[in-house]
Amino acid sequence: MGYDLEQERQWAVQRYTQGQNPDAICASLGRSRSWLYKWVVRAASGDPDWFREQSRQPHSHPLRTPAEVEAIVKAVRLRLDHDDLFCGPQAIHWELEEMGIRPLVSVSTIERILRRQGLTKRRGRGYEPKGKAYPALPAQQPNQAHQADFVGPRYLKGPVRFYSLNAVDLRTSRCGLEPLLSQSGQNVINALWTLWKRMGIPWNLQVDNAWCFYGSPAHPRGMGPLIRLCLHHRVELWFIPVNEPWRNGVIEKFNDHYEQKFLRKVVMASAEELLQASRVFEQKHNSRYRYRKLGGQTPQEALAQAKQALRFPKQEQAPQLPLEKPETGCYHLVRFIRSDLRLNVFGELFAVPPQLQYEYVVATIDVKEQRLKVFLDRTQVEEYVYKLR
Repeated sequence: MGYDLEQERQWAVQRYTQGQNPDAICASLGRSRSWLYKWVVRAASGDPDWFREQSRQPHSHPLRTPAEVEAIVKAVRLRLDHDDLFCGPQAIHWELEEMGIRPLVSVSTIERILRRQGLTKRRGRGYEPKGKAYPALPAQQPNQAHQADFVGPRYLKGPVRFYSLNAVDLRTSRCGLEPLLSQSGQNVINALWTLWKRMGIPWNLQVDNAWCFYGSPAHPRGMGPLIRLCLHHRVELWFIPVNEPWRNGVIEKFNDHYEQKFLRKVVMASAEELLQASRVFEQKHNSRYRYRKLGGQTPQEALAQAKQALRFPKQEQAPQLPLEKPETGCYHLVRFIRSDLRLNVFGELFAVPPQLQYEYVVATIDVKEQRLKVFLDRTQVEEYVYKLR
């Protein structure tokens, strides 16, 4: 045909208005009477563009999130990001819940909104990796490895100073929170023991180089209370490199979340209220927070699916200090060897071979053999006599 569809519609209506027989018009064009009357009605509407094609997309989308809700989600996401706070779908969901937004959209719906709005880009880690292989702990099973760290000191209304010992299971992302009023050796033992009673005893525990974790800098070989507790219960304790907190990235990120969604949101005036609120937050995280790395499961669902038997303390009360000196077991320090070729073990320096320059090594203290063994990529490269006190 020598004319397009828009011309066809105009000619058909023009012939109809000139009084031609509708059947004859339709027969000549190969169209139906309903088609002809559709365009006759459009022409009578007064719209100058009546003959142009209109979108067949429905005017309403009953299953689509209302525009005002999308706008709120976007605004919350941008505000959290601007304040340098955790701004993922789950964080936004909790924020909307606390704002009293109804109807409350699901986490998956928030995730779709963020994708539509182009707001899924993650923030950088804030550090530049050295490009060297790092001896990360395996975490294929629940409680194969935990990361733990302290938050604090913080202050309640009152004021009451407190700390919180937080732990995360690397496989299931289960968390544990245990508030305490000081970082004394017995308090640290009590807090970790209480966490183990709820989470189970891990096979590996990774911490930073705080004094409360390794003991006293005046007695670096004295095996502090935490080291002794772990050795007595077949837990291999790992200390991350000095001044590299991102090596404890899982617990660091959780602590950031803990600050934003707990300490900044919940008003507490006493140690009792702090303990109760900590338990509520822990249960909420483990039963409701869904992780992408877990395929959308909650930590509790991931634990149930693994069907892994966990170890738990055999006694109710935590061991009391002083703990006996262990006779077997190992604990480890991950260290980055710089140009001075010195290995720092809680303040003591050991000369290492030139081949270890600018490499991450694992310094393993073997309690039974009283030896300090240095490993590079699981190969032992050096060994020192290391008498424990």
